[in-house]
Amino acid sequence: MRHYDFTPLYRSTVGFDKLFSMLDTVSSPDSGASSYPPYNIERLSENGYRISMAVAGFTEKDISIEVKENTLTVVGEKVADEADKDRDYLHRGIASRAFERQFQLADYMQVEGASMEHGLLHIDLSRELPEAKKPRQIAIKSASDQTMIEGNTH
Repeated sequence: MRHYDFTPLYRSTVGFDKLFSMLDTVSSPDSGASSYPPYNIERLSENGYRISMAVAGFTEKDISIEVKENTLTVVGEKVADEADKDRDYLHRGIASRAFERQFQLADYMQVEGASMEHGLLHIDLSRELPEAKKPRQIAIKSASDQTMIEGNTH
């Protein structure tokens, strides 16, 4: 994939630096580390979403979830277990390496909560638009509905 240099656009735009850095991130070639752990994003309702991540081998204590501005960060760090050191694996296919996965959230997205079941971490999100941003109907008044304040008809 080609790499585009957005540097000339930084000089002539104001406030779009986040957009250009996101475009630069999307256009960069994928590395193997960026595909771990695998995840799904699904729409549950008109304003409800769920991110499900396959985190087999991790417990709730091994995973931290943080939301800062519009970035959701999930970090998994497996603490070395004493019983694990004594084991002699012939094949180790269940990954337990540390990971950090970031998701860019749209405006007005809220993290409702997180849960783990059957090796999957579920993060529930919802979009909560403020009343000022929601569409509203404007009533149209006819000329006969308006009352005359002064009787001057010049």
